[in-house]
Amino acid sequence: MGASLGSGGAGGRSRRRHRPQPMSEINVTPMVDVMLVLLIVFMVAAPLLTVGVPVELPQTRSEPLQGDDEPLTITVQGDGTVYLQETVVEVDELVARLLAIGENGYEERIYVRADKTIEYGTVMQVMGTISSAGFSRVGLVTETPTSADRR
Repeated sequence: MGASLGSGGAGGRSRRRHRPQPMSEINVTPMVDVMLVLLIVFMVAAPLLTVGVPVELPQTRSEPLQGDDEPLTITVQGDGTVYLQETVVEVDELVARLLAIGENGYEERIYVRADKTIEYGTVMQVMGTISSAGFSRVGLVTETPTSADRR
């Protein structure tokens, strides 16, 4: 009788290797791992994003000011050291430095942070120097009291 010319098999069909079908599921494990690592990084980095010079601010019950741009910050520590952002400056050099780094000229927002133990005259000397130079948007930074402090 006749011989089969194919490679054998039932009905003359050739044998093919079965390729695995693509998975229709999304593996989210790597994405979750990356998100958890990012969450930990941001939780650790967030406290470090505040202004770097530590001072004890006085407490008030005023509402925080709203603004969209980052103000320049001047910090007066308890020993009388004056910082512009995180750089130590002399009071005499303060106005020149403010004009050099300020983008809005005399309309730049400037926040003065002063330790609550510093003498009132030292804070007023810094603020007077800034105001007499023509800066009009100068403000003092305070902390709001916690619920334990209100009792």
